[in-house]
Amino acid sequence: MVAALDKSVGQDGVMSPPSTPQMWMDYLSSKLASRSGRYKRFGEYYDGKHQKMLFAQSKFRTEFAHVFERWNDNFCGLVIDSVNERMFIDGFRLSKEPTEDELAREIWQRNRMDSESNSAHLDAMIQGAAYAIVWGQELSDPRVAGGVGRDKDAGPGKKVKAVISVESAEHVVVQYRPGSRHEIEAAAKFYVDDWGRQFCTLWLADSVHVGNWKIGGYVIDGPARRNPLGVVPVVPIQNRARLVGEPMSDLATVIPLQDAINKTVADSLVASEYAAWPQRYVTGLEIQEDENGNPIEPFKVAVDKLLQAEDPAATFGQFEAANLSNYVDLVDMLTMHMASVARVPFHYMLKGGQPPSGDAITSAEAGLVSKVKERMLHFGEAWERVIKIAIAVENGGQLQEEYEAAEVIWRDPENRTEAQHIDALLKLQQLNVPKQQLWQDAGYTPSQIARFDQLLEEEAQTEMERADKYQTAAQKQELELAKQGADDKSVMTQAKAKKDAEKPPQGNSGNANRQRFEK
Repeated sequence: MVAALDKSVGQDGVMSPPSTPQMWMDYLSSKLASRSGRYKRFGEYYDGKHQKMLFAQSKFRTEFAHVFERWNDNFCGLVIDSVNERMFIDGFRLSKEPTEDELAREIWQRNRMDSESNSAHLDAMIQGAAYAIVWGQELSDPRVAGGVGRDKDAGPGKKVKAVISVESAEHVVVQYRPGSRHEIEAAAKFYVDDWGRQFCTLWLADSVHVGNWKIGGYVIDGPARRNPLGVVPVVPIQNRARLVGEPMSDLATVIPLQDAINKTVADSLVASEYAAWPQRYVTGLEIQEDENGNPIEPFKVAVDKLLQAEDPAATFGQFEAANLSNYVDLVDMLTMHMASVARVPFHYMLKGGQPPSGDAITSAEAGLVSKVKERMLHFGEAWERVIKIAIAVENGGQLQEEYEAAEVIWRDPENRTEAQHIDALLKLQQLNVPKQQLWQDAGYTPSQIARFDQLLEEEAQTEMERADKYQTAAQKQELELAKQGADDKSVMTQAKAKKDAEKPPQGNSGNANRQRFEK
């Protein structure tokens, strides 16, 4: 692998870019290896498997190894999970269409992306980036080929379905084109199967190459496959990417504080072992020794024992126990600093007392909600790219023009009481906000909203059938006119006049008219 890199160095000492698939594989393999240590470290801090008693003296590590073997006081998981649990994708929408796009939803659900996207967000915030790979699986049409399965060559009756896989930054690496922060020139995936065999896949704009591990590095050993998409089908899902440098992990600024908390808590546990209870002493007492010259313990201290000495010069006393509250105060201060840096609400780390409620909790979570919305902005761009490529796969490699404007439908990240939320929506209804928008703001998914329209139509049809069954002849006539869309006021006036003429006259004048009519 080193030799392959040396070949790409020009006479002026400047390394030239890779020019062959094998050189690309070697370069990307070394690039991933240089980052694997950092990714592993961030993952261990999230899992709480980072080094324990990092700052303790060697004798304490030896004596208290059994105490700290399973001890874990980790806040890194809380920093990540508090954001990730508020991010959920409900679907995709075209800018020209007010509702969810059905094709995008079908691709999303088929690839189990409700859960897979959650895992991608998790790893992206932990390690700084995750990746989505989009490719096509050729399926036989059962009406033509007689079955469904993987085929080698496309032919009559073949369908191509988009397949989306979410990958860790520990396995996938990309290289951008010079001068671009978005266009990918090459990407590779390196992985190990359950039998310890190591494989690799390289994607270029026009071809795909596969290989495995040989002595000295990865070697491409299969024929090149054509890339019908014309672009590298690997999409980075980056966490707060800066204009310069690598995307940052949310744990980068939290780990130093976590180390300080670990040290303080470890010190308090050691102090509790040595100085957490009063130490007793006695002076003026002759020290007895055994036959080997070792001092003999003069007293067996217990709750029901009384200490006494025959020597009148002997005196007893005790040292005060260590005050462990100083450690508690320091840990509280460090957790509050961590909450400020990570924009985690303070009541998430509340040590006691009454948690906030109502407007107070809304104000306390404002920073966290803003942080979630910022992550949605970055992750949303990546998922829009994923869906565009997936639709292009099912469209024979050609991206439909209307899907260039696709956008992600995110679920509302704010946590509010149901009463407050519905009350706010009712006030918006008075401003003539469309019911479709109100349903969406209420937290219903696009699929649920589509069912609402269908259910309302069925209810209206049922009401019409029930009214038709029990209505009078005049009501049926009015309903028939309404169904025909009659807008002739004269027809409605004649029907109303006929109806009024059939009514018996009312009052004294009506009685007189009736008697005259009967004569």
